[in-house]
Order: sequence, then structure tokens, then C-alpha cells
Amino acid sequence: MRRHFRLALAGSGGTAVAVLAVLVLGAAVPGSAAAAGPDEAPAAASVDRSSPDRMVRAAVEGVLGTIQANPDTRNGDLDKITAVVRKQFLPYTDFRRTTRLAVGSAWRNASPEQQKQLYEQFETLLVRSYALSLSQVRDQALKFRYKPPRTSGNDVVVETSMINKGDEVKIDYRLQRGSAGWAIYDINMSGAWLIEIYRQQFADIVARSGIDGLVKYLTSHNAA
Repeated sequence: MRRHFRLALAGSGGTAVAVLAVLVLGAAVPGSAAAAGPDEAPAAASVDRSSPDRMVRAAVEGVLGTIQANPDTRNGDLDKITAVVRKQFLPYTDFRRTTRLAVGSAWRNASPEQQKQLYEQFETLLVRSYALSLSQVRDQALKFRYKPPRTSGNDVVVETSMINKGDEVKIDYRLQRGSAGWAIYDINMSGAWLIEIYRQQFADIVARSGIDGLVKYLTSHNAA
């Protein structure tokens, strides 16, 4: 059975940022950051990032494998799960690019300090939402399938499927190649790219409340 998810764009506890976690691991979908534990796997930066499909595989399966292997994270310790996400998933991403594209034309009008706040708050919101989603994944026999990447210049799309108890979730990852290798900056579920979803929501907020209003919106969700 192929599973499709509706992508919510509003709400206090589960805003559109919940999409990231659903798209990556198909979980229900925030936690605070903590220092990485000694029993975690090596940081993502130590993994070969020259191949986009191998990088996606390492990012997705590595995080879940570490969480399921550690009793504390397997039992839902949000602080430690957040630390795993920051250490093992975040280095595979380029959320600064994600933020810039999601904010759209307003990014060029933002001051350097506003850009810094937007990036930090958006990244925190994505990481916290992802960590909460992973706390819901307990001892599940997940299987993954990967198709050869589709390349267009410095961009590539890696199509994957996650299979859990007969349900299949199709997930696409868009990556761009930079000086450090490939990095994930967008995710697609059932035809909906993450950046496209946020761009409209963020544009509406900026139109009503300006850039400072968007910063306040993101900050308020992180403080909830």
C-alpha cells in the first residue's frame, strides 16, 4: 500500500516544519539541543559526500540506525535524539540555501542580521521537528529503496522509497554540489517540494508583518 501524507501549513504545535520529518522517515512529527553522546556514530562530515545517492542513504539510514541502537534515544529521549540529528543529519544538509530559497525575494531585502536570525531560527525549527518525529519511531523494521540519481547541472534528485509493514512512502531528495560535496537542500513528497510549501507561507507572513514578523513567527514556534 502506498501512503500519502497531507502537508499542513498552519497550527501551533505542528506547523509546516513537521513536513521535513514526515518526508524523511514517514514518522508522525520539537526537543532541545544537547551535547552528542560518546556512543553516537561518527559525524556526517567524515562520510564520503562525493556520491549523492550514497550520501542520502548514509544520512537517512545512519540517523535512524544510531537512534535505534542506543537505549536512551530508542526510548524517546528528545535531548539526545536532537543531538544525534544535529551531529549526523545536519552536516548532510544545506539549510542556509533552503532558508534563502524559502524566504524568496524578501531574503535580498533582509539585513545581514535578519538573514542570520532567519537561518538560525528556521534551522532550529526543522531540527527540533525532525527530532520529535524520530522519537516516535520505535523498533520498526524499515526498508529503503533507492533509484539512480537524476542529474541536471550541479543539481541532482535522488528518488527513494521507504517501506514499513507493507506501506510505501515515495521520497525525493534534491541536492546541490558545493565545495564540500553534495548537500540536501530540498525534499519532495507526493509532488510537494519543501521549499515551495514554505515559500508561499513565508511570503504571506512577510506581506503582513515584514521580515521581522517572519523572524518573530519562527522564534515563537521554537519557544513553544
